[in-house]
Amino acid sequence: MSGNQSRSAAYVEATDRMTFEEDSKTHFRVCRFITENGVKLGMRSVPMATACVLYHRFFQSASLQVYEPYLVAMSAIYLAGKVEEQHLRTRDIINVCHRHFHPGSEPLELDGKFWEFRDSIVQCELLILRQLNFQVTFEHPHKYLLHYLLSVRSLMNRHAWSRTPIAETALAVLKDSYHGSLCVRHKPQHLALTSLYIALQTYGVELPRGEREWWQVVCSDISKAQIEAILSELLQLYDMEAKCT
Repeated sequence: MSGNQSRSAAYVEATDRMTFEEDSKTHFRVCRFITENGVKLGMRSVPMATACVLYHRFFQSASLQVYEPYLVAMSAIYLAGKVEEQHLRTRDIINVCHRHFHPGSEPLELDGKFWEFRDSIVQCELLILRQLNFQVTFEHPHKYLLHYLLSVRSLMNRHAWSRTPIAETALAVLKDSYHGSLCVRHKPQHLALTSLYIALQTYGVELPRGEREWWQVVCSDISKAQIEAILSELLQLYDMEAKCT
C-alpha cells in the first residue's frame, strides 16, 4: 500500500470512529430521554426496557442520518405500552415529551400542530413494526436477575444482606445498561448476571466458594471472559454519561 493509500485508509478509519462515537452519544441521550419520560408517564420497568430495545433494534438497520431519533423514541414508548399491556395515550406522550424540550410549557392545544405530531408518532410506529418484521416481544434480564438475587441471598448472612443494597444496585446497573445496545447484543441472563456481579464487587461482598464460582452455579453458560467483556461495555456507558452531561 502506498503512502497516500495508507493515509486515506487512516482518514476513513478515523472518520468512521468519530461517527460511531457521535452516534453512540446520540443513542445514549435518546435512551436517557426514554427512561426519564417513561418515569414521568408512570411506565413500569419492563415496558421502559421494551421501549429501549425497540429503539436499539430499529437503529441496528436504520440510520440516524435518515430518521429522527427522538420521534422514533416517542413511537417506541407508545408501542412498548401496547406490547407490555400498559397502554399510554399519545396525548400524554406528546405533552410529556414536549415539556422535556420546553420546560415549564403548557400542554399543546388540540390544533393542527398537535394532530400532525400525533400522526407522525403513529406512522413511525408502523415503520418500527415493519423494520422489525413485527417481532416486538423480547425476553428481558429482569426475571433472571430476580432469580439470581434469590440464589445469592441464600448464600449470604442475613444481616450482611439487609445492610448491603445489592438488589437495588444490581437493578440500577441493569436499568443503565439499556442506554447502550448491550440489551440487543447479549443474552438476557448474561446481562443480569453481570449486573449482579458488579453490585457484589461494588460492596466487596465475597460469597462462599465451592468447586465452582458462584456465578458458574447460577448461570452455567457464561465465562469469566464474557463477564469482563460486558463489564467493560457497562463501564464505557458510565464514561459516556459523563460525556453527555
